[in-house]
Amino acid sequence: MTARRDRGSRAGLDKAPADVAAMFDAVAGRYDLTNTLMSVGQDRGWRRATTAALGAGTGDKVLDVAAGTAVSTVPLTACGAFAVASDFSVGMLSAGASRDVPKVAADALALPFTDESFDAVTISFGLRNVSDVDAALAEFARVTRHDGRLVVCEFSRPVWSWFDRIYSEYLLRPLPWIADRVSSNPEAYRYLAESIRAWPDQRMLADRIGAAGWVDVGWRNLTFGIVALHRATRS
Repeated sequence: MTARRDRGSRAGLDKAPADVAAMFDAVAGRYDLTNTLMSVGQDRGWRRATTAALGAGTGDKVLDVAAGTAVSTVPLTACGAFAVASDFSVGMLSAGASRDVPKVAADALALPFTDESFDAVTISFGLRNVSDVDAALAEFARVTRHDGRLVVCEFSRPVWSWFDRIYSEYLLRPLPWIADRVSSNPEAYRYLAESIRAWPDQRMLADRIGAAGWVDVGWRNLTFGIVALHRATRS
């Protein structure tokens, strides 16, 4: 008889920090590969769009929150910025050890930086995983200078109802099937599907960003709204 493979650990939708960190520690080893396969390579374009939206330049200090393996941080340094990768999953940061950027183990709700330390803050596919979204957005504002920038890249709601139905079907069936075969922690991708479906749409997230001390909030849809880039300025 073939032994049943361990499906791994996952967090619940209450986003208990210890559970989220353990889940990402367990998925770290094959995280980048799995994301590329599941997004059919779209993740690379989403990272390029995020870097462009942030508009970081030479000498800018940028904080990349929930940076994971720092795959999203490296392109920021290519723009001449001093970019710091922060994440509370030590396993994820360790998996990105070969990427030569500063790395800090940090909770998005209690960043270990002084007020107005950065010219810009960005977070890609991580805001959805914090236990208190509004507190995290306020914390990002705290460490950003006046007139500094925020870019949030996160899963969102497809703009066409027919495409939304197709996407929902993908989250329910093909995505878990792929995760079972390529991920080091398949259960994390069941959490992924559930957390995406529970996440607010573009307008609702923009309102929450504005309520946390950011102004000039706007967004741009990527891949028909599967992902949205929200950009804002520190008031």
